[in-house]
Amino acid sequence: MSAQSDVPMVAQHDAVGGFWRRTVAMLIKEFIQLKRDRVSFAMIIMIPLVQLILFGYAINTNPRNLPTAVLLQEQSDLGRSILRALENTRYFKVTYQVHDEAEFDQLLASGKVLFAIEIPAGFERAVRRGDRPAILVAADATDPVASGSALSALNAVLTTALQHDRALPDSTPSLFELRTHARYNPSGDTSLNIVPGLVGTILTMTMLIFTALSVTREVERGTLESLLSMPITPVEIMLGKIIPYILVGFIQASLIIGLGITLFGVPVLGSLILLALLSTLFITTNLSIGYTFSTLAQNQLQAMQMSLMFFLPNILLSGFMFPFAGMPVWAQWIGEALPLTHYLRIVRSIMLKGAALADLHYDTLALSGLMLLAMTIAVTRFRRTLD
Repeated sequence: MSAQSDVPMVAQHDAVGGFWRRTVAMLIKEFIQLKRDRVSFAMIIMIPLVQLILFGYAINTNPRNLPTAVLLQEQSDLGRSILRALENTRYFKVTYQVHDEAEFDQLLASGKVLFAIEIPAGFERAVRRGDRPAILVAADATDPVASGSALSALNAVLTTALQHDRALPDSTPSLFELRTHARYNPSGDTSLNIVPGLVGTILTMTMLIFTALSVTREVERGTLESLLSMPITPVEIMLGKIIPYILVGFIQASLIIGLGITLFGVPVLGSLILLALLSTLFITTNLSIGYTFSTLAQNQLQAMQMSLMFFLPNILLSGFMFPFAGMPVWAQWIGEALPLTHYLRIVRSIMLKGAALADLHYDTLALSGLMLLAMTIAVTRFRRTLD
């Protein structure tokens, strides 16, 4: 009776032991497979590391050293005191001293500066007589976050610059009047900043994924060999895969912009034709980068991981989520190498500022260069795959 009762216990013990042996064997197999998949293993390490570095060092919601132009209509001691105060503050960085109002307006329209400060002629004389002259401050408010904190600090900066001059009259009210003009988005509506930016972020995400999976999908399905047996060159294959998605991206962009105009009242002050042409250039650039990933990846999972790894710095360092001007110099250099950075400037300038191609030549050339570089790498990698 005792021997018979021991049999189920032994069988149960063997079943439990077999369960754990099989589980441990499966666990070891997965670790070995993860070790062999170097791309996935690298993503496990790199994604949290990149996020930590970017959020810890590059992201700053209270930006400093914002590019500023100053128009001094007179050369006076007070004017120079104000200029020195601006240069010493952490908020503003005087990058231009302009000589007329046309240059003043052009720098703001082109996006080379975020602030333009005009000190009028006769300013020092009016201050000493107690007439409270006005200092004009024009701010590029297409990014309300970047301009808001600096504008609020500007009055204190200028007042501090003048209070050490003992020759000035004692006066309870301020010695001058600060007239601020938030250009391109006077109400500080965040939707005017976000909606144009969404065009670029959505296009970046979808275009990268569409084409990153193109070649790897052919490999996994076994259709690449039949494709290569046809009398077709790598360039023709790439263009054949990219061009349909250009149309898809153009439809996406049109839909987002149309809804932005209808639902949020986002204006389009510039040329729609120019916006369409430069959007097509941006779409083609992202498709070329995605196609490059497809030639580097061994499977669709790796292609997706590469796309997400590239998308992360695009959305963090382009100026979409955080002010570009508030980032450290090394982060801005990385941002300049990303297509989304240049497209955000383009789409916001055309829609909100009415900018022309002459104002956008730098970002247009940068996108063109990135597109040609990505296409060259993609074709070269694809040829090596064929060999």
